[in-house]
Amino acid sequence: MRQSIEGRTILITGPARGIGAETARQLAARGARLSLVGLEPERLAALAAELGPRHVWFECDVTDQPALDRAVAGTVAALGGIDVVIANAGVASNGTVAAGPVEALVRTIEVNLVGVVRTVSATLPHVTERRGYFLLVSSAAALAAMPGIATYAASKAGVEYFGNALRLEVAHKGVRVGVAHPSWIDTDLVRDQRAELGTFDAMLERLPGPFGRVTPVEECAAALVAAIEGRKRKVFVPKSLAPLAAIRQLFMSPLSDWVVAREAKRTIPAIEREVATLGRAFGANSMGMGGRTPPRADR
Repeated sequence: MRQSIEGRTILITGPARGIGAETARQLAARGARLSLVGLEPERLAALAAELGPRHVWFECDVTDQPALDRAVAGTVAALGGIDVVIANAGVASNGTVAAGPVEALVRTIEVNLVGVVRTVSATLPHVTERRGYFLLVSSAAALAAMPGIATYAASKAGVEYFGNALRLEVAHKGVRVGVAHPSWIDTDLVRDQRAELGTFDAMLERLPGPFGRVTPVEECAAALVAAIEGRKRKVFVPKSLAPLAAIRQLFMSPLSDWVVAREAKRTIPAIEREVATLGRAFGANSMGMGGRTPPRADR
């Protein structure tokens, strides 16, 4: 059963670019009141101005609990409460565990997983009061292991299982929890990978079915909006990921490991060479990272 989102207050993290920005636009077009919470204040201010006077924005790093608490308090003060939270903020570091600075690897998990936990914790009392809905953005990377994105996949698998458990904890309070699994979406994050790492497109060509498809960001945002209207438990982008999610154990079998490892023996050295040449642990437009590389710790 679909519920109208007109007049509802929706807090979304990571709305400065990509999935977050486009989802905000589509929600605003349906009459939602938005709280835009993230980094890159110039972009947040521009988006809020574009969407109109019913919306607010707050500069906030989702790994900073006091900043999150202030953003949530500001949202409630300005908009009266919170009906829906979209925990969308995320980053992806370049390269493998061996090639990546440890601080970049850890930062990916802190933003993608710990940031979701902090966002939910900060907003849960307000969403519970409204018997509202959480939509946690995981990834297709949670469905199948792939070399080169170890910490990204780990963080997104963590988001899925956090959401699965949270759903059971809050169901009796009338709160619903959905988990989104987008595959490659045409955003700055993916464009950076395609522009900076020549091995990326070659990898896409070898991936099966929806794992090798890049989806327009408008299509992804529309799926997330539909999930909010239907308070859905799961959403897959593209939809053809759904049956693959049902048989995910096949992607974790010894046979699958053998097939992928054979290819990785050739591609991983190439990826590591590219990342070393690039000299950055994150893409040039990675949200809030500005392409910077955290220092590598001795190990």
